[in-house]
Amino acid sequence: MPANIINGKALADKIRDKLKEKISKGNAKPGLAIIQVGDNPVSAVYINKKMLAGNDVGINMQHVKLPENCRNEDVLQKIDELNNSPEIHGMIVQLPLPKQLDTNLVMNAVLPHKDVDGFHPVNIGNLAAGSPKFIPATAKGILKLIESTGIPLKGRHAVVVGRSNIVGRPTSYLLLQKDCTVTVCHRETRDLASHTRQADILVVAVGKIGLITGSMIKPGAIVIDVGMNKTEDGRLCGDVDFNTAKDFAGWITTVPGGVGPMTVAMLLENTYEAMVNNPFK
Repeated sequence: MPANIINGKALADKIRDKLKEKISKGNAKPGLAIIQVGDNPVSAVYINKKMLAGNDVGINMQHVKLPENCRNEDVLQKIDELNNSPEIHGMIVQLPLPKQLDTNLVMNAVLPHKDVDGFHPVNIGNLAAGSPKFIPATAKGILKLIESTGIPLKGRHAVVVGRSNIVGRPTSYLLLQKDCTVTVCHRETRDLASHTRQADILVVAVGKIGLITGSMIKPGAIVIDVGMNKTEDGRLCGDVDFNTAKDFAGWITTVPGGVGPMTVAMLLENTYEAMVNNPFK
């Protein structure tokens, strides 16, 4: 029996509609600044999606563009301005940054209470300790997609393939907090299939086309495909071979239309929460 499709776009639309209603009834509007350094075309596409979605729900969006050849000092100065702006409640720095910039230095300059991406060491530390303030948007969206199936998570075996600070690690922390037994796999993991076949919940986030095939999936498992890859003919696809996986999984996301829309929705939700919980308001 083919897997049930987890419709990330439909779920994201519901979240955005609720957010739009909250903002329209409030006395103030949240503000989100997106800093872009250079003209990376892929970054421009992602930023445009965030800008459109943010404007749609009523967030005051600010797109700050800096030249490709700018220095660390230039970016830090702009971040400092936004850190001190009462109209900006959330801020993200679009990655990747040009090679001459120190990514850690730049990202850590964003004040933790405005770090709606959830990448600041303070926010990552709070998440790992079980008391998160801001959860990285993709990880937060993944958990909501899993919970939308209605399957209880307590005691389930979750396998996360990928250990990045953006997706893999924070997702593993969230699943642990839901009382899952969590295995994290990475490029040095031996016999990957032996781990994935044990997963009641399988999250794949490595950026490799077709890494996970149907025979590597436990029958009935929840499969969340975070990969966003382009084939030679320009089609978008994930890290999971959907055509074979759908015959094994119980629930599965698609690419596109799965995790991507949820990431944007969670970023906007984090921005609203940053305004509501602003410690300096």
